[in-house]
Amino acid sequence: MGSWQSLKLKILSNVFGWIAFSVWSISFYPQVLLNFKRKSVVGLNFDFVALNFTKHSSYFIYNASVFFSSAVQRQYHNKYGSKQIIPVAANDVAFSIHAVLLTAFTLVQIMIYDRRTQKVSKITMIILLAGWISVAICVFIAIPRHHWLWLVNCFNTLQVVMTTIKYIPQAVMNFRRKSTDGFSIGNILLDLLGGLSNYAQMMVLSIDQHSWVNFYGNIGKTLLSLVSILFDVLFIVQHYVLYPVRKQMSSTPIAVNHQALVTTTQSV
Repeated sequence: MGSWQSLKLKILSNVFGWIAFSVWSISFYPQVLLNFKRKSVVGLNFDFVALNFTKHSSYFIYNASVFFSSAVQRQYHNKYGSKQIIPVAANDVAFSIHAVLLTAFTLVQIMIYDRRTQKVSKITMIILLAGWISVAICVFIAIPRHHWLWLVNCFNTLQVVMTTIKYIPQAVMNFRRKSTDGFSIGNILLDLLGGLSNYAQMMVLSIDQHSWVNFYGNIGKTLLSLVSILFDVLFIVQHYVLYPVRKQMSSTPIAVNHQALVTTTQSV
């Protein structure tokens, strides 16, 4: 089994890992609270949420399997070397559990709050169906041959695909509406910090092990951070540069109240 060569780097890796876990976990709440405050999910793309739920579900299966299964870990070491540290940490599993629960809660909000004419598109439903059928086929292939590492990598591949495409519907929706109203930017800012912390954790592990296996041995985690960072930057540009919130909207109620006060004073 692999082990850390430097205690300081091990501690630093854990710090970055739990920072990523904390900010990624907190990042779900701004959108949940915004939905609750508005009693509306208008502006939140349902395709994004549906794809996100599949992404986190498959990512949880991968993380839990690699972290807890001795059979998967044994096959990992046989493939990448016995000295390599398993690339899934406790914070990865904890994050996955929390992510599945919060995304499911967001789906409940979509069902009970005002959504007007918004719905999950047929294209997204086809993508989700194809994804789950694909991993189901992988299950039937892997079980007789005991290819457990290959099987969990199938779930990891599914989450990579979902991560790659899940942001696109929301980005397109923002572009068509010329607005990010209803989509929480707090979620994006925290997600960006989480992605950077995740990369820092992986970098520290690679430095300690003098190997880049940590990156290509867990390609899902690598791509997860990269794609997330790129789209986070896009959403930040949309929110603050392309479609900033109009200040006139916040000042309008004050102007109305002021006019009402003047009218009342004159009548008295």
